[in-house]
Amino acid sequence: MVDAIDGSLGLNKITATEFAKLWTSFDINQSGYMEGNELNSFFYDLAKDLLKKEPSEDEHNSVKTLFMAAYDKARDGRISMNELAKMLLPEDEEFLLFFRRRIPLNSSVTFMQIWRRYDKNRSGFLNKAELRNFVSDYITASGCESVTTDQVDEYTSSIMALFDLNSDGLLTLQDMARLVNVSQNFLLQFRIEDGSAEQRKQDFEKIFQHYDQSNTGALEGVEVDGFVKDMMETIRGPLTASELDDVKASVLNHCDVNGDGKIQKSELAVCLSIHI
Repeated sequence: MVDAIDGSLGLNKITATEFAKLWTSFDINQSGYMEGNELNSFFYDLAKDLLKKEPSEDEHNSVKTLFMAAYDKARDGRISMNELAKMLLPEDEEFLLFFRRRIPLNSSVTFMQIWRRYDKNRSGFLNKAELRNFVSDYITASGCESVTTDQVDEYTSSIMALFDLNSDGLLTLQDMARLVNVSQNFLLQFRIEDGSAEQRKQDFEKIFQHYDQSNTGALEGVEVDGFVKDMMETIRGPLTASELDDVKASVLNHCDVNGDGKIQKSELAVCLSIHI
C-alpha cells in the first residue's frame, strides 16, 4: 500500500475555496479538528481517491498511518485545520497559516485592538466586507505583493465559510479568536485569591503591567477590553461582543471612581481588594 503513494506524500493541491468545503464536510461537530469517525471517514475517502478503488481495511489504515505520521505534528491523534492546510494547500495559498505566522498575539489587548479596528460600526460582528478589509490589510502588511485581488476575495470567502459556524454571513468575537493565533488567557496562570498578601501584590503588579501596554499607569480603551475579556473567560467562558461591552461598562462603573473613562492602577487594586 505504501508503495502506491509517492514518497513525498504529494497530493493534488486544492484551492482555498475547495479546502473550506472539504473541511466543513468532515469537521461535523465544528470542533476545529478531524478526529474519531470524522478522521476515519476522511482517510477512507483519501485512500479511495489515491487507489482509484474502494480501499480494504488494511489499505485504509495504511494511508491513515502514513499521513498521520507526516502531518499530525502535535501527535494527538487528530488533524487540525492548519495541519490539513499543510497537507492540501499550495505553500503560497496556506491562507489559514498566514494569519498565525504573521500575527503572533501574546495578549488579548492586541486581539481587541484588531477587533475594534475592523468592527467599525460596533455591531459586534464582522460582515464579509469588514473581514475582507482585515484580510487585505494583513496580506499587504506582510509584503505579499503576489497576492491578487481575486485571491483576497477567495481567502475572505473561504475564511467566512470555515469560521462562520452558524452560516449567517457574520463572524463573532469568538469566531475571530479562532482565526487568529491568540495565546492562552494570561490570567489563567494566577490564583490571586489563594496567595499570601505579598504574593497577591506581586501577581497584581504582573497583571497590571501586562494589560497596561501604553505604560500610562491606567487601563483604557482596548486595554480594558482585553482585561475584561480574559477576566470573564476565566469565570464563565467566551463572551459575545455585546456581552463584553456590557461587562466592560459594569467594570468601569464599579472601578472608575474619578469618572475619566480609565481604570487607574489604584482603582483596579481597590476593586480586586489588593493593598499596594
